[in-house]
Amino acid sequence: QVQLVESGGGLVQAGGSLRLSCAASGSIFSINAMGWYRQAPGEQRELVATTTSGGTTNYADSVKGRFTISRDNAANTVYLQMNSLKPEDTAVYYCAANADDKAGLSWYWGQGTQVTVSS
Repeated sequence: QVQLVESGGGLVQAGGSLRLSCAASGSIFSINAMGWYRQAPGEQRELVATTTSGGTTNYADSVKGRFTISRDNAANTVYLQMNSLKPEDTAVYYCAANADDKAGLSWYWGQGTQVTVSS
């Protein structure tokens, strides 16, 4: 099993910045993709950004140029630097990882961290 623990959410004014972190632990053989998703009240969960073990990144159009995903492979940790935050970025942010726990590849999810952007 693999556990993901997020941190760094909170309340910020529009235009401000936050940095989210997500550390993976447990019986990890390898981790392929890691990423961030978010879900606003009444909305479906949506992709924010992903990164592969090789460093290839992908962003939702709504966050391009404002958010940056990065990864420390040695520490099994992924980060999301969020700048120029907007009220519409308000959501619960979830970390996800495609990890091999020696029994095969599976997707794992964190518990979520609340990000609230006030206008």
